[in-house]
Amino acid sequence: MEFRISPASGLPIYQQLVEQVRSGVARGKLAADEKLPSVRELSQSLVINPNTVARAYTELERDGVLYTRPGMGVFVAAKSAPLTKKVRRERLLPLVDQLLVEAVEMGCSLAELSKLISERSTVFEWNGTSEPSNASGGKRK
Repeated sequence: MEFRISPASGLPIYQQLVEQVRSGVARGKLAADEKLPSVRELSQSLVINPNTVARAYTELERDGVLYTRPGMGVFVAAKSAPLTKKVRRERLLPLVDQLLVEAVEMGCSLAELSKLISERSTVFEWNGTSEPSNASGGKRK
């Protein structure tokens, strides 16, 4: 996976890296036990401070997304056990509310938003499947 940073994005660089790794895992672009570039390698290729990469990796390790094997490197962790419905709901509600506020402010209809969510959901992995399903029920690559 190729990492990119955008100084103009408004997000701190370490947060951009965190989001890219999370997105890579959710989209199936980063597999469990896949080795990531070392802190030094990634900081050199992106021309950023190594502490920035270390901060991103540390946050992702704390959240169970990555793990470190001393002397071997940083790897993508296997997906953890699913959260309970209650915890998922508590964590997702603020995000859903934020999305809805943005959609309403933009004048987006509920039908348009539902269609967009349905279309975008096909690029993510669901329920531990290796390939996301598309709207017609088939597999999508």
